[in-house]
Amino acid sequence: MAPRPLRQADLSGVRGVFTDVDGTLTTGHKLRSETVRALERLTASGLRVVLVSGRPAGWGEAWARQLPVDGVIVENGGLFFHKGAKGALRKVYLEPPTQRAAHRQRLEREVQRVLAQVPGARLSVDSRYTEVDLAVDYNEEVRLGDEGASRIESLLRARGVTAVRSSVHVNCWLGRFDKLSASRRFAKVAWGEELDPADGRYVYAGDSFNDAPMFQAFKLGVGVANVRAVLDRIDAPPAFITRAPEGRGFEELARALLARRRTVRSRGVAT
Repeated sequence: MAPRPLRQADLSGVRGVFTDVDGTLTTGHKLRSETVRALERLTASGLRVVLVSGRPAGWGEAWARQLPVDGVIVENGGLFFHKGAKGALRKVYLEPPTQRAAHRQRLEREVQRVLAQVPGARLSVDSRYTEVDLAVDYNEEVRLGDEGASRIESLLRARGVTAVRSSVHVNCWLGRFDKLSASRRFAKVAWGEELDPADGRYVYAGDSFNDAPMFQAFKLGVGVANVRAVLDRIDAPPAFITRAPEGRGFEELARALLARRRTVRSRGVAT
């Protein structure tokens, strides 16, 4: 089913936003000041904001400390950061240490074997800052195109590695986690609540293949307009779509959420 326009979404019960970063918050690979301001306005209004990205743990720690957000999930769900009861930043992994170490060793071997089979393929520059997953660059520093990205995914999956594309990388990992399972764990650990993506309390915003589990689960799954480029190939499309692409699309979503929040409050309805 094709996504519906964002204006048709019922945002009246929304308490927060989970959002992808690359291609969803960023515009042309940059984070615009207007998009940061949108994050500020959302959190200032009382809405929770959690970033959910394939980027490395090192990036996640910086985002959690410097951006106006409640938490950051990184490495496609491998770990997350949130503020503890006394404001200290807490880091939580989805897998125990021994399992992470074993998976990491095998993952590095399998990825190197695949890189040797695809001319021009290489690890992303930021893979050195990862702890759980690795990323093969196909659309950031190099240009392998859809054919190259698909071959990398296919070869990795044939070796038992989970592999899924973002807008810039083929992210790969070993372990039973993804963006959705990590979001559920985050809500339990950080907020003490069970996350039910189908109840309309949280929006998920994204733009690419690795957002499919979130789009499938969230009643309010919102794709920024550039998601149209992959709609014919994504496992699960978003329920709604913005008019604008990338960060401007997220800003459009933020305006809609804030306008709806003002309307609800003016009617004296608790949020």
